[in-house]
Amino acid sequence: MLPRAAIGGSAPRDKPSGGGCALTVNDVLTVHGGTPLHGRIRVRGAKNLVSKAMVAALLGDAPSRLYDVPRIRDVEVVRGLLELHGVRVTDGTEDGELVFDPANVESATTDEINVHAGSSRIPILLCGPLLHRLGHAFIPDLGGCHIGPRPIDFHIQALRQFGAVVDKGPDGMHLTAPTGLHGTKLELPYPSVGATEQVLLTAVMAEGVTELRNAAVEPEIIDLICVLQKMGAIIKVHTDRVIEIQGVPRLGGYTHRPIPDRIEAASWAAAALATGGDIEVLGAEQVDMMTFLNVFRSVGGAYEVTDMRPPRNGSPGQEGKIRFWHPGDELKAVALETDVHPGFMTDWQQPLVVALTQARGLSIVHETVYEQRLGYTQALNSMGATIQVYRDCLGGTPCRFGRRDFKHSAVIAGPSKLHAADLVIPDLRAGFSHLIAALAAEGTSRVYGVDLIDRGYEDFEAKLAALGAHAERA
Repeated sequence: MLPRAAIGGSAPRDKPSGGGCALTVNDVLTVHGGTPLHGRIRVRGAKNLVSKAMVAALLGDAPSRLYDVPRIRDVEVVRGLLELHGVRVTDGTEDGELVFDPANVESATTDEINVHAGSSRIPILLCGPLLHRLGHAFIPDLGGCHIGPRPIDFHIQALRQFGAVVDKGPDGMHLTAPTGLHGTKLELPYPSVGATEQVLLTAVMAEGVTELRNAAVEPEIIDLICVLQKMGAIIKVHTDRVIEIQGVPRLGGYTHRPIPDRIEAASWAAAALATGGDIEVLGAEQVDMMTFLNVFRSVGGAYEVTDMRPPRNGSPGQEGKIRFWHPGDELKAVALETDVHPGFMTDWQQPLVVALTQARGLSIVHETVYEQRLGYTQALNSMGATIQVYRDCLGGTPCRFGRRDFKHSAVIAGPSKLHAADLVIPDLRAGFSHLIAALAAEGTSRVYGVDLIDRGYEDFEAKLAALGAHAERA
């Protein structure tokens, strides 16, 4: 049973609560804070691309090969779903290499799929590929972290426009395509990453041309387009968030090395800043982190970029990296707003806010992507931070939540001296933020539900040890 001092969920404090992300109470990390993090770690392929590239392998009639795959929970879930549907998934010869053979794609039973219900939101992205390969698909109740409703309405509406028939049942949604899937014109009410992925994975083999307006254009989306293009897809990315897909009758396999995980890289950067440390992140690339790097420097953080150098004339080459450190001067308050790419990524917000608690003045954060993403600040306040959340839009970026009852803006007053506390992790990114706060605080904290961090951060405990952190499982 958790101590009554535990913070994080909305349930009574003597019970764990992740608001929808399953917590394992025995997964407790004891963190002895107050030590700056110093050292070197490496990030692999982006979590938000790797899982979608794995799904794309379903569309091919030949094996696919994916490199630099992180060992995280989400990858395990998608691998299990693919294997349920007859895809043979094997480890390659290189560390982090997976090979997918879709030669024997088959139906999975509702009960088998439901084993994964609640553990991931990936199943809905299998619909288009399965409709193409089998003529039918099933969506169980979807899980994922509760940082806002993230409704699947966009997905279902898009699939129906392609010609899918959706029947809702007590166990989930059953989809069929009696006349096949056909190209269509769609415009998203919001540039949803998930809905854009759905359209891409469905349109590439739909008969005719699909035009998607107001599409998401995040780097992971562009990388997914690269994967599909390698398979034989014809996809044009126009200006003003318009993507045109010409359906093809067949797709082959792919060989792909994904872009590095810019979310994990930024999370370690925020940890360096919050703890007064110095962390070198191997694999991190500047191009997809430019917006973050601007804010990081504005706060007072320092960084140094080393570009990747390919092997040449017998030289071994060099992996790209970014070194992040706290230069020792006082951190400065900033105002920032999250937004779709190329804006400041919502997943960067939570880790950076911990560092902003150490900045002098009033920092303002306006969250415009997920309406319930500021709940984690309650735990930071319990540790000595001064953060006030508001329903008002404290910024100029157009926002869907301004006239609704969501506390989606925050004012952080600093610097604040953080002290240890017992914390319950509510979701993946908030969990890493709580971990950073525990590392920056004086004293010993207990962080409950750290298995959630495994969903998106590979070997994070080993990386903490490499950086000199004092933390161990209870």
